[in-house]
Amino acid sequence: MKRSAKRSCRQAAIQNRLQLRAKIIQAIRRFFHERDYLEVETPCRVPVIAPEAHIEAEPSGDWFLHTSPELSMKRLLAAGYPRIFQICKCFRAKERGSKHLPEFTLLEWYHAGRNYVDMMAECEDLLRFAARALNLEDRLVYQGRKVDLIPPWKRLTVADAFHIYASQSLEEALLNDRFDETLAFEIEPHLGNEKPLFLYDYPAEKGALACLKPGHPDVAQRFELYVCGLELCNAFDELTDPPEQRRRFEIDGQVRAASGKKAYPMPEKFLQALGHMPPAAGNALGLDRLVMLFSDAAQIDDVVAFTPEEL
Repeated sequence: MKRSAKRSCRQAAIQNRLQLRAKIIQAIRRFFHERDYLEVETPCRVPVIAPEAHIEAEPSGDWFLHTSPELSMKRLLAAGYPRIFQICKCFRAKERGSKHLPEFTLLEWYHAGRNYVDMMAECEDLLRFAARALNLEDRLVYQGRKVDLIPPWKRLTVADAFHIYASQSLEEALLNDRFDETLAFEIEPHLGNEKPLFLYDYPAEKGALACLKPGHPDVAQRFELYVCGLELCNAFDELTDPPEQRRRFEIDGQVRAASGKKAYPMPEKFLQALGHMPPAAGNALGLDRLVMLFSDAAQIDDVVAFTPEEL
């Protein structure tokens, strides 16, 4: 009885945040509808996922619960849908923490004929639109820190971020397999503390589905958006070269095998469609984290109705 009462109290305590969450989702839909995006739904249960090295899928029988709707949405782009968005549940095994859930809500959108610089501007517009829908105008306060949303937002290359904040160079971090660790613990806390910040131009090996920068084959045209050290989204210019995409998936498969992880099947139907996909930019934004930001929540648990432990 005490345990049930405790759970009920948590749901009651976060009611205002869940109401805010609903307003944010409504604002997001308005934003994209006003820009002539088509809202789509793609299956959550799929036979194949993008076989990336460091993302673990949840099995569902002989299939998987998707880790993102990316492959299906890109097939729609290839079929001639120029502007699409989706709000959906995604699933990733072994992800649980103050900012992570194994089941989370993702906003993903694609725009044919645009690039990652255009996508930065659209991120600025989206967050300001949501803020104004919440009567926040162009400012917010997160965990005691004031954030100015008036553009242009700050931009910093990954190489410069390592030079400024890290205890080792970007090249050393990649060589020692400490890129993700160094980024998370030494760099991210400094990002976006007064104004949102786009961290861009990632190492090529950290952009498995992204285009490489012309004249800079070691750089992927990818960015992540940070506000008060909180990573909100991952965006890039989409790779449309099927042989190159297959080669990258094969490399990721080799990395998985070397570390004893389960092999994933090659997404052949996606690769077949990829050759018909137009140049485009895509973005995946963690909606739970966006709600954290706008509701001043320190933990992701505070913006979802139920955590895994409560089920």
